[in-house]
Amino acid sequence: MSDYDFDLITIGGGSGGVRASRFAASTYGVKTAVVENMRIGGTCVMRGCVPKKLLVYGAHFAEDFEDAAGYGWDVGTPSFDWQKLIANKNVELDRLEGVYHRLLRDAGVAELTGTGRVVDGHTVAVDGPDGTKTYTAKHILIATGGWPSLPDIPGIEHAITSNEALDLAALPDSIAIVGGGYIAVEFAGIFNGLGADTHIIIRGENILRGFDEAVRDTLHDEMTKKGVTIHQETSVQSIEKTANGYSLRCNGDEILEVGCVMYATGRAPNTKGIGLAEAGVELDAKGAVVVNDRFQTSVDSIYALGDVIDRVQLTPVALAEGMAVAHNLFGGKAAAVDYANIPTAVFSTPPVGTVGLTEEEARRDHDVEIYLSHFRPMKYTLSGRDERTMMKMIVDKKTDRVLGCHMVGLDAAEMTQALGIAMKCGATKAHFDATVGIHPTAAEEWVTMRTPLRPQAKAAE
Repeated sequence: MSDYDFDLITIGGGSGGVRASRFAASTYGVKTAVVENMRIGGTCVMRGCVPKKLLVYGAHFAEDFEDAAGYGWDVGTPSFDWQKLIANKNVELDRLEGVYHRLLRDAGVAELTGTGRVVDGHTVAVDGPDGTKTYTAKHILIATGGWPSLPDIPGIEHAITSNEALDLAALPDSIAIVGGGYIAVEFAGIFNGLGADTHIIIRGENILRGFDEAVRDTLHDEMTKKGVTIHQETSVQSIEKTANGYSLRCNGDEILEVGCVMYATGRAPNTKGIGLAEAGVELDAKGAVVVNDRFQTSVDSIYALGDVIDRVQLTPVALAEGMAVAHNLFGGKAAAVDYANIPTAVFSTPPVGTVGLTEEEARRDHDVEIYLSHFRPMKYTLSGRDERTMMKMIVDKKTDRVLGCHMVGLDAAEMTQALGIAMKCGATKAHFDATVGIHPTAAEEWVTMRTPLRPQAKAAE
């Protein structure tokens, strides 16, 4: 009989934590528990990927209605109901949360409601609705995710984050989104698509820092054409409430008046106030939990995964990490996660898909060839929409291996998932060239790009 209440207690009921606990219980028959103080499902299901993409779908109908005219449809003047979209979104989130509860229940995982705190390497205190209760475990898993970070400027209390943006009482007439990462450009597409006068404010020269330059430039141009105003090299000094909304003071004396201010300037690991430092768990300068390849912290019995370790902040990565933790702890396997060639998408308008190295990264260690294509999607030939797709492939000139694929345009995410499989298998440019395309599709462009850019040409042109 075990000397502990549980074999594993997981603090955090997001995708990674739930996966580790459920898989450990159902596959290895161990006794596990999940501690959660909000909603089971975590950021992705409740406050991130899922509700956001539902809003992306909702916003895109505006363009679909416009494009329909070129195909013979007369849809009149469509009207939009923000409250109905939010209500329907919430119904779906309730359904998904129910699925998570059922999966945990069926696997025999105990759910502990409240805020978990690490007391020591084998003890967790749960501050719940009925007071504080203490539980012991052979292993503790930290899966508390991340949380939007806000700067310390005057008036910051007037700003919302992505959390609140998903449940606004009303659609704002205008909005300023501070930040240029994937969250910022995704919400800019949502609000702009639904008719709000949308501004993005970035301190740098371009959006999506860290992405391939061709992606950054293409998305910048396409978003601008759609009516999003991008304020480059601009810093917000203060936010002031006005009679009609908010006034942002930027770069000293510039003023921007909007109805709503949203900050999307990054997310911080959710490690404050849960006893980690006191228990001896090492954190890095950003507050992320430091782990080894087995996701073990500086305390042998405490593990961590997901956004809280700040490696790759993607839900499928957290799921893979959760599986690895379960195998490591209870399966007698030395399981690790391969972080190379992880495909990802930005559900902007138009969307982005990317896998592998950017051109800048590839040129550091490889002699490369660049294949680039810009074209108007067939869907827009009759509607006349001024939107172009960009596809870019980076190839190692010596080995012919494909090092990176980057796309901006319709169905980018769907295509990139398949490209990720090819690259994981070590596909070469010759493999792509030998593949028969599907016509007529945009995807066939990936197997018909034959001529690399001249060495002196700029890949982003």
